[in-house]
Amino acid sequence: MSEPANFTDQEIDRYARHLVLREIGGPGQQALKAARVLIVGLGGLGAPASLYLAAAGVGRLGLVDPDHVSLSNLQRQVIYATGDVGRPKAAVAGERLSALNPEIEVVLHPFAVTAENARALIGDYDLVLDGTDNFDVRFVVADACVAEHKTLVSGAIGRWTGQIGVFAGRPCYRCLVPEPPPDAETCAAVGVIGALAGVIGSMMAAETIKLITKAGSSLTGRLMIYDALAGETRTVRIGADPECPTCAATP
Repeated sequence: MSEPANFTDQEIDRYARHLVLREIGGPGQQALKAARVLIVGLGGLGAPASLYLAAAGVGRLGLVDPDHVSLSNLQRQVIYATGDVGRPKAAVAGERLSALNPEIEVVLHPFAVTAENARALIGDYDLVLDGTDNFDVRFVVADACVAEHKTLVSGAIGRWTGQIGVFAGRPCYRCLVPEPPPDAETCAAVGVIGALAGVIGSMMAAETIKLITKAGSSLTGRLMIYDALAGETRTVRIGADPECPTCAATP
């Protein structure tokens, strides 16, 4: 086990299972403690991802969501409880994460991401997770990540299928999805199996931890697709679009 420098006795106990991991150890846990991660969307994907990143000891977690908890959220958004219905998602999630790990800093951003505020917001963080189901927001976040040179971990779910990709410069998210699909489906319209959100959200957290600690091989430039109904996964490479309006001219 690497010597954990600058950790309290409580932190050493809390992160003991990380500290004995060869791929993380003391240096990796220090990297997690120093990391600043922004989570856009505290729904089905952001809920489990935020729980695992808080538990992992990410030093600063930024939580972005303008919405309030509704009863229909509780089938998959595991950070909330029935008594939270009607309360702001960011506030409730902040309380849960701080209770789970008081060693970390939780910063609330209870507003929508827009083209006007995205770059300033994202510029304060090292890495961004996007679990929203709105293509307008996805494009704003993806474009800002390219402009601010931030790595984006993107997840999506619907029905029984989920996907996760990591974008760091080229190819970018727009290379994969240049325009909103004309038949874009939302969970509200077509439904989603609740446990699928936990699977993909946890994968997003795992990819984030790998990126921060430089453990293993990340999904950068690749898309993993999980079919829960068939119990199958496949991974495909994402090609860089030579005419992409977002990243083609970006070094």
